[in-house]
Amino acid sequence: MLSMSYALLSLHFLCLFFLCLFGLHRLSMVWRWLRYRKVSAIKPAAFTTLPKVTIQIPLYNEKLVAERIIHAVSKIDYPKDKLQIQIVDDSTDDTSSLVAQAIKPYVEQGINFQHIHRSHRQGYKAGALKAAMDSSSGEFIAIFDADFIPYSSILKDTIDYFNNGKIAMLQFRWEHLNRFDSPLTETQAMMLDAHFSLEQQVRYGSRVLFNFNGTAGIWRAKAIIDAGHWSDDTLTEDLDLSYRAQLNGWKLIYLDNITCPGELPADMNAFKSQQHRWSKGGIQVMKKLLLVVWRSPLSFRHKLESTFHLSNNLAYLIMLFDTIFLLVPSLIIREQHQLGNMLWLDLPLLLLASGGHLIYFFFGQVAQGHSKWRALKNMPRILLLGIQLAFNNAQAAVEALRGKQSEFVRTPKKGDKIISNTKSLASMKEASLLSKNFYQAVSPQGGGFELLLGVIYSIVFVWGVYHELWLMLPFLLLLMVGFFSTAVNTLKFQYKAGLD
Repeated sequence: MLSMSYALLSLHFLCLFFLCLFGLHRLSMVWRWLRYRKVSAIKPAAFTTLPKVTIQIPLYNEKLVAERIIHAVSKIDYPKDKLQIQIVDDSTDDTSSLVAQAIKPYVEQGINFQHIHRSHRQGYKAGALKAAMDSSSGEFIAIFDADFIPYSSILKDTIDYFNNGKIAMLQFRWEHLNRFDSPLTETQAMMLDAHFSLEQQVRYGSRVLFNFNGTAGIWRAKAIIDAGHWSDDTLTEDLDLSYRAQLNGWKLIYLDNITCPGELPADMNAFKSQQHRWSKGGIQVMKKLLLVVWRSPLSFRHKLESTFHLSNNLAYLIMLFDTIFLLVPSLIIREQHQLGNMLWLDLPLLLLASGGHLIYFFFGQVAQGHSKWRALKNMPRILLLGIQLAFNNAQAAVEALRGKQSEFVRTPKKGDKIISNTKSLASMKEASLLSKNFYQAVSPQGGGFELLLGVIYSIVFVWGVYHELWLMLPFLLLLMVGFFSTAVNTLKFQYKAGLD
């Protein structure tokens, strides 16, 4: 029994060690940002003749945002004879007829709109983009998801970067249309701010591998084909293609000063659906390409950074495994064997694991010039949201590791018809109906399990108070509140879905 106890304690500390490594990597991002924050791409000489550009707008049953993106791209300031706009539409509802009507007046004005409607979803987004390339006329492909709104001069402001023949892709920084709509959207915005202004900036500035984010960017068509084209064997076709292109010798550029606003998921279920896809896709790409990276002639620095980049979603799985199977037994073992002083080993590791992430998110706000005080106030929300995502993202990682395939589930967005039509009771009901019928989130799973974890950690919290484990109580409280809140949200959503 004693050997089993020490084995469980050792495994618990091993999990904390790996979580600590991910936290230290986040801290390294902050440190490297201080060095690389001013690195920016040098624009080559301007094209003597502007090249042809194709804008691709991938759509799937996105009635609430389709008209908005069509209106936005119709205003793009670029010569009409050099611009093609493809609405890449896999919709199975009346979004397609809405698109056909929306582009009609612009076509009459001489704008080259092309509506490509597939009767199937083979390959999902990757398959749709690949199929659309067969009829694209542009040397460069600008991609904007339906919930993004590019500004009119974005092509003219950036196309000259491609006058360097080695450049495959430009990625713009995301901004957020509904950043301050709710605590959830603001917390999401903070997470994405850190990803772009710290991670993307550091990886680009230090010349290691980084990725296209699936939207708000421009690709050289030749580079897409040379890298093996869009592939649907992962749920993050953008990450996959980015790595394959760079392994083939192409260069990518991140432009932190060029922004494109998009819409954040407005509710927890939509957010969890998005995070599940990103987490699962990230692990799928890790399985597909990490060994390829290590076998490549890239430097050790490149390979190490790519390892953290592609495996970072494993942190949720490690966290949940430790939380479910090891944390409570380790506390009991220490109490039985009077090893309470070992808590001093937990605390530094927990502080590095969680503190590294919090500092990273805080400096994401510093990098963009946002309020430091507001960022500090939101730190508890970020911690709580991480716990609320634990089961969802850990489940995604397990599915990816097991090789379980699943469809590409688009993230529900509400668009202007929801955002702007909530001033009267009648329009609120109309917006709610539209949201339910066309933009329902995928029903989340694991509500009962999350509720069970909440109950367990309530008991553990009381046990910790009784045994005066004061240093562990804040962590236990966060786990209890996190699992209870996400369980209630999940079960409520499932109940409403059952009534419908």
